[in-house]
Amino acid sequence: MLLKGKVLRFDEIRGYGFIAPDDGGDDVFMHANDLVDEKYLYHDGSVVEFFLEHGEKGPKASQIRLIHQSTARKLTRTAPESRGQDMSATFRSESDDESDDAAEFSAELTDALLGCSDTLTSLQIKQVRACVLAMARSRGWVASS
Repeated sequence: MLLKGKVLRFDEIRGYGFIAPDDGGDDVFMHANDLVDEKYLYHDGSVVEFFLEHGEKGPKASQIRLIHQSTARKLTRTAPESRGQDMSATFRSESDDESDDAAEFSAELTDALLGCSDTLTSLQIKQVRACVLAMARSRGWVASS
């Protein structure tokens, strides 16, 4: 049976957590081996759909697919600190009327880009961020300003 729910907690290191089904009932165990998307995308507040199974110790989710990702979690892997610099101010949005969701999304995206590559220029980061932010707005992932 396909159900929807919200991730209560998920420990990326240990690879397991729990989902609160939308229809109520007991919390459902989730394991990293049953995730459809990359495990780093799942965190507290993420909305997921899953198939309910009955495991040895109770309800268990399988084929867990991310529907909506909560913006509550900040990325922790950032290259600037490792280089002894704080680059976050360099790449903040130039628009004062940007929504909180969009500003948070932009900051997380900037951190992710800086953490992935030491060779991206500030112009390249700004161009990628603008493109991805436009896509996120069009899909309703972040609020439009």
